[in-house]
Amino acid sequence: MPAQSPIHSDKYPDSFYFHHAKELHQHPKLTESINVDVCIVGAGYTGINTAIELAQKGFSVAVLESKRVGWGASGRNGGELIRGIGHDANQFKNVIGAEGVEAITQMGFEAVEIVKNRISTHNIDCDLRMGYCDLGVKKRHITDLEDEYNALKQANYQHEIKLLNKSELSEVINSDFYQGALVDMGSGHLHPLNLVLGEARVARELGVQIYEYSEATDIQKGNKPVVKTAEGQVNCQYLVLAGNGYIGHKLNNYVGGKVLPVGTYLLATEPLSDSVCQSLIPQNMAFADMRVALDYFHFSADNRLLFGGLCTYSGKDPKNIEAALRPNLEKVFPQLKGVKIDYQWGGMMGIGANRMPQIGRLPDANNIFYAQAYAGHGVNATHMAAKLISDAITQQAERFDIFAKIGHMTFPGGPHLRSPMLAAGMLYHRLKDLL
Repeated sequence: MPAQSPIHSDKYPDSFYFHHAKELHQHPKLTESINVDVCIVGAGYTGINTAIELAQKGFSVAVLESKRVGWGASGRNGGELIRGIGHDANQFKNVIGAEGVEAITQMGFEAVEIVKNRISTHNIDCDLRMGYCDLGVKKRHITDLEDEYNALKQANYQHEIKLLNKSELSEVINSDFYQGALVDMGSGHLHPLNLVLGEARVARELGVQIYEYSEATDIQKGNKPVVKTAEGQVNCQYLVLAGNGYIGHKLNNYVGGKVLPVGTYLLATEPLSDSVCQSLIPQNMAFADMRVALDYFHFSADNRLLFGGLCTYSGKDPKNIEAALRPNLEKVFPQLKGVKIDYQWGGMMGIGANRMPQIGRLPDANNIFYAQAYAGHGVNATHMAAKLISDAITQQAERFDIFAKIGHMTFPGGPHLRSPMLAAGMLYHRLKDLL
């Protein structure tokens, strides 16, 4: 059995993604005082893409990363590029109006195109493959899939979508575990670490200064914010907090209190034969089911099944990721019973209480922005958040303001009690999945 990847090490996790990384680059540590237009804390998708957007507009930008570029969720996630931003924008209709709901819907489509365009424009080798399915496990999920299909049609979604009943599922997946599916050819899958590493290269080429092992330890607010690290500091006009699930309370309690780090975990099997891959997933699509404790999976470019799930809200990681996830994998694909697992790893994603990304400014500092809490759909939503923050800094805040109007609850109990409280709450929703 492979050694379990350390989840909280300063180094990249020993994941499939790390072993197949193509543009690893060692960035310096910040050891001096520098002056830039914009300082960004966090070198994941949000931070790196905000840097790209601003550098393209002529701003000088520095990015501070406490570990390595893409060390957090951006380099560990399931690698699924899925349409949409947030969960049910209609719940905020009384705050943002019907126009705001429609704008978020369209931004959810645009976000995928931003990622695709960045990949193609800058020749980022990250194994992008289009084709994705939402899977229904329970009969009630089929009604939800039909509602989503109709909503996409009404929103003039430009890509092919198709509903499949149980008898038609073999077109896309050879598993008896599911009741139906919604095929979406406008979503897909990719190598997430190679995406952010390629984007970091784009940022460097635009003149962005990226500093690794340079944790932001303190923020001084004012007309020109100052961000301190152990050995240096950044003096700037604008500051962007882009740490997401890893931001913590120490740097800024307002932002840290509204996002909950949630564990999610993945396995990568040994490479499978072409014939086995074809028999299991004939069209090489990505998948996620509709349960609260969902499974998500697809094949890598070298024919490994990447299979993820669990979503732990307790703050505790499983003692053995393979032991925790293998039963789920073999329930979906009993054909792979006993398959060798070559990699196992996990990490933290950020979620908010209402499952809508949090994009805004600090209430007491108009020049400090933040974006976080993508609730498992961050590959695309981060890129949209980056564009919105860039627009807001250049005084084009119409779409940014839609998100800024949405209120977000601070989790009660502080950093020590909020995870157990939410874990208890989520148990109710998981029990509903069993009915």
